Parts: sequence; structure tokens; C-alpha cells
Amino acid sequence: MSSERVSILRIAILGIGSIGGILLGALADSDAELIAVSRGDMASQISGRGLTINTPEGTVEHFPSELFTVFDSESGPLPINLANSCDFALICGKSYSISILAQIASELLTSDGIIISLQNGLGHAEYLSKIMGQQNVLGCTVTHGAWKDMNSIHWAGRGNITLGSLEGTPPSPKINNFISLLDDCNLSPIWTEDIHKEIWIKLLINIAINPICAITGLHNGQILTQEDIWNQSSSCMIEASIIAKASGIDLDNDYLITKLKKIIISTEKNRCSMLQDIMDGKKTEIDSICGVIVSKGESLGIPTPLNTMLCALIKGIEKTTEVI
Repeated sequence: MSSERVSILRIAILGIGSIGGILLGALADSDAELIAVSRGDMASQISGRGLTINTPEGTVEHFPSELFTVFDSESGPLPINLANSCDFALICGKSYSISILAQIASELLTSDGIIISLQNGLGHAEYLSKIMGQQNVLGCTVTHGAWKDMNSIHWAGRGNITLGSLEGTPPSPKINNFISLLDDCNLSPIWTEDIHKEIWIKLLINIAINPICAITGLHNGQILTQEDIWNQSSSCMIEASIIAKASGIDLDNDYLITKLKKIIISTEKNRCSMLQDIMDGKKTEIDSICGVIVSKGESLGIPTPLNTMLCALIKGIEKTTEVI
């Protein structure tokens, strides 16, 4: 992929959690102009102390706050100087926050700006299309592994960022410019002609990892070290793949198993996002992961007992913690 870029991009990253933090840190070393949209303590932290990332290679990198502009989404209206100024808006917050983040993104973007959801689950790109128009939306999946503590982001495993047009069209020069930027920053972008399939694959991988680790407390790599846990993980994914196939997505089970093992190994030290949410007493994304499979299964007349069980167990755990 060519690293030659033709213009400086202004990029908004909405939701500075683990994945948003990785993107902010990686892009901070580039010539891109960055807007970091966060709230509360995280907004105060990155605007004051900057951002610290522990890389997969074991180094610690610090990015001072001067490298980006921070907007606290709880502080009031968007400043006039930020309105309609961004070429790209990357939505990295939790799936249940898409409505408010999409509203902020629409205020940040130029008239031909591109909005991208990096969130877990299905339907986000379609939701954004209703607001921004399909031509201004890219589908996306991320396989980089990361988790966040009080002081820093832990980039636990390198992966890819897969992008694609919802209409199946090739990337425009502007999008190619953005892809080259991601490539320069070692974020390993991939362009696909079938982003809908890739989003389904990411959902299936999430089903195999997130609720299992959230229930057991395991790091990703430990799934493969215990045969009974691996069997449950892969079985839940294969059950969900039946819904994917019934929804018109052509998938091979052997490919899915190979893909799952590869991602587990590449993110073996990662504490998945759902486990982080449970540990922090926060609401999880179970409705956008297993819940969407259960709902689609009901509409198709296909039973999904394993995913139904995972939903019930995670919701039960949520009720025993202080959900905020």
C-alpha cells in the first residue's frame, strides 16, 4: 500500500477508551490534526496529562496533550472553531452510545466528511447512513487488542483495521489518503469489497471471546489453554454463524475456527472490553453482541440456546455490580 498522502487530514476520535486511545496515540505521531472527544475524568486526564500507551512490544509511549484538541462532551455545545471542520469522524465509544456520538460527529464533520463506526455489533453503519447518507459512511472492523486502566492504555495485541464501502464501491482519493495515514501509523488498514461480511465475522469472534472471558475472568489467550472453555467458545460462535448464514452471509466454519484461533493468539494478553466493563461495574454491550443473534434467531425461527444463555448470564452479572 502506498504511503504517499496528498493532504493533511483533520480527524475526530469520539470515545477515548481502549481502541479510541490506541488510535489517538498512533495518529498523534502523524501530521494529522486530531480532535479527541471524551467526557468526565478521561477528558480531564488527556487534556491535562496527555495519553500514555503501553505497546505490545513492551515500551511505554507518552503523548502530551498539545498533540490534540480535547472536547469534553459534557461541557456544553461544540465550540464554533471545531464545527464542520473534520474530514473523518471515528466513533469508538460503546455501542449503546451511538446516538449521542453520531450527533456530535455530524456537527464536527464537513459537508463531505466521512463517519466510521469502530463499535462492536451490527447495524451501526446502517444507523449512521440514515443520519449522514450512505455515501458518507464506511463500515469498519478492528482486531487490535487493548484494555485501559486508570492511567494508561494497554495495546495488548496488534491486528488490523478493515474498511469498506457499504455500497461496494472502490475507495475515493480522500479515503485512500486516510488509508495511507493509517498505514503510516502502523495500524495495518485493509480495504475490503464486502464489509458486511467482515462485520459479521467480527461479531462472531466477539461472541466467542467477550462473554466467555467476562464470565470466567480469563484473558483472551487462556481460552485456548482450557479445552472445555474452548469448546464452549467455539460452539457459541458456530451457533451464531447459523444466523449469519440464514441472513445471507456466506461463511465457512473451518475458516471461522482458524480465524478465531489466530485472533485469540494475537491478543492473548488482552483483557476484553466486556470483562473490563464487568470489572468496572459498567453496562456491557451484550445486547449488541449475543442479544442481536437471539433477536435475529427469533425472527428467523432458529433457536439460539447458547447465545440466549450467555445473554442471561451477563445480564445476571451486571445486576450484581453497580451499573453506571
